[in-house]
Amino acid sequence: MILYEDAASPAARPGEHDVGGRRVAVRAFTCLGEIGHPRFRFDPVERRFVARRPSGTVSAGPAAPSAWSSAFARLPDGPVAVEGASREEEVRGAYLAAVRGALDAGRGAYLLDPPEAGLPAAPGAPAGRAPPRVAIFTWRPGDALESASIAAARRRDIPCGVAWPVIPGWTAEAEVLGPWLEGARAAGASFALPLAPPGTPEFRRLAVEARADVDPEAAEAFFDVMHHAPWDFAVAAALEAAVAEVRRLGLAPMPPRPAAPSEPAGNCRAASRLEEAASRCPDEHRAARLHAAVRWIDSCGRDLAAIHREGNFSRAFPFGPELAREAESALSEAE
Repeated sequence: MILYEDAASPAARPGEHDVGGRRVAVRAFTCLGEIGHPRFRFDPVERRFVARRPSGTVSAGPAAPSAWSSAFARLPDGPVAVEGASREEEVRGAYLAAVRGALDAGRGAYLLDPPEAGLPAAPGAPAGRAPPRVAIFTWRPGDALESASIAAARRRDIPCGVAWPVIPGWTAEAEVLGPWLEGARAAGASFALPLAPPGTPEFRRLAVEARADVDPEAAEAFFDVMHHAPWDFAVAAALEAAVAEVRRLGLAPMPPRPAAPSEPAGNCRAASRLEEAASRCPDEHRAARLHAAVRWIDSCGRDLAAIHREGNFSRAFPFGPELAREAESALSEAE
């Protein structure tokens, strides 16, 4: 049995997070409590398995967009990830309230596993502008692809895609991955995010438990893969193959970056370009500088395209001429 109680205030947490190479500044949890089906789920932000109890109490809400927008206004600038959909969204309205609150607070949002009742009815972005909302549907052990949910998001002009952990011996295998990606594309997905899982003992243990829960006959062989195979090499090779398959199907390996209507188009485009450069960068120091530049753009509060047109961007941008040129190339395209 699942018991719902009303949350006294929004559960919105700041932090530097990453979803498929894109920055997330705030996580908004519209339901708190790991209860119900499936027994295990994969968290695409922390890239870990989460074990869930069959019954208990869930805290949901609030259902007022103003409560969420007020909470977001006190937190660091940048896109929001809205998550924690409730089975009772049609009654509770918490997910939709958080999505509307993000827009009212001047933020773009990633919608993680949104229920159809939690999807905004607003039209998509005008031509040439980034979408205000991007929906990401996460792979779940033993569950079928949520094709109907993807199609519902596309009917509302919300770009959508899928995310999954690339696990050798399981989700990295062609017989599992191929049909799943084909189904996502057929349902309307435009991107697919292969995520490299950590090689921690906790992840391996929960992965084995999750596999045994949905496919007991494969558990023993999968245990050997998870605990005896050369993990770093196997994951790197599987991730490369997964990205190649994503591209072969005509899907993007990164999601678009969402932007609220009030955000200058050039700022969003420049931040997006720097995120993409960071995702391709093998140099950790340079990648960290690119991420820091994205944070600066998100919080600068100025129209950077106008500063670029005046010829003053390199003076205002504090991360050196090389990164400035990268950002300016995107600002030029936004004009």
